[in-house]
Amino acid sequence: MGIRQKLLSFLFSQLILVLMVSNHSNAMGLKLGYYHKTCPNAESIISKTAYRFISRAPTLAAPLLRMHFHDCFVRGCDGSVLLNSTKINISEKDATPNQSLRGYHVIDAVKSAVEEACPGVVSCADILALVARDSVSMIHGPYWKVPLGRRDGRVSILNEVFAELPAPFANITQLKQMFAAKGLNTKDLAVLSGGHTIGTSHCLGFTNRLYNFTGKGDTDPSMDPNYIVKLKQKCKPRDTTTLVEMDPGSFKTFDEAYYTLVAKRRGLFQSDSALLDDPETKAYVILQASTHGSTFAKDFAESMVKMGQVGVLTGNQGEIRKHCALVN
Repeated sequence: MGIRQKLLSFLFSQLILVLMVSNHSNAMGLKLGYYHKTCPNAESIISKTAYRFISRAPTLAAPLLRMHFHDCFVRGCDGSVLLNSTKINISEKDATPNQSLRGYHVIDAVKSAVEEACPGVVSCADILALVARDSVSMIHGPYWKVPLGRRDGRVSILNEVFAELPAPFANITQLKQMFAAKGLNTKDLAVLSGGHTIGTSHCLGFTNRLYNFTGKGDTDPSMDPNYIVKLKQKCKPRDTTTLVEMDPGSFKTFDEAYYTLVAKRRGLFQSDSALLDDPETKAYVILQASTHGSTFAKDFAESMVKMGQVGVLTGNQGEIRKHCALVN
């Protein structure tokens, strides 16, 4: 084998290696204490500012957690969900699944507090990841360390939301595929679904299960009939405004009650009930329901760290936005 051939063979093997690693390399660009030198107080400023809002309105924790999830599933955790639509582009923010997101004012307040201390240093994507963590922790949920160094994306496209974001009426096959596409496994699906232990939903997200499941004016047979009766009292067929607790009785507290409800066939969405249709997710539901969530907090923290690394931009990619709703 001549020198030239050896060199080509070596370069080819290196290229394969680069392609294999590049999927993970951006996430490797994140690290704990990333702003230690460039903005030493960043994390405490973010935490204190978020606390000002969450302490007054604990129900903001759920939408802020959901915002991070919605961000990461479309284009990765790059803050693209925060961008406003423009004259020439309709952004993710205006897609139907994101129209019920709220808490943007919290992100804006945090961003301006951080900008005041260290202009142009901390990304909106990192702020979103930290505020989601702090929100959960402030309502007695788990706390996890967030590796930082995400950069902000410059692109946000409405149609991508429908293709990438798991829908409340997704079945278990679709859910597993959508999570796998983001490098998240079946356990992550079961664990992150537990985020539904906090928050509310508009009737629109599940009324088809109450009134017209297969288009014949029927109810969803996988749902507890007694629960259907209760939900029908709250939600009339074309109700688009009423809010219903996802975890009745403890929707403001981060706990394992969600799994107890799902095990009793009282999951609000089809995507919740779907967890009983797969041996692995079903086993996880039953484990948490029967052991008072023995491993839920630890599992949730681990899956959130993993989700927070999906498709991140690092190094010279993207930008650090001055305002979270606008590209620079």
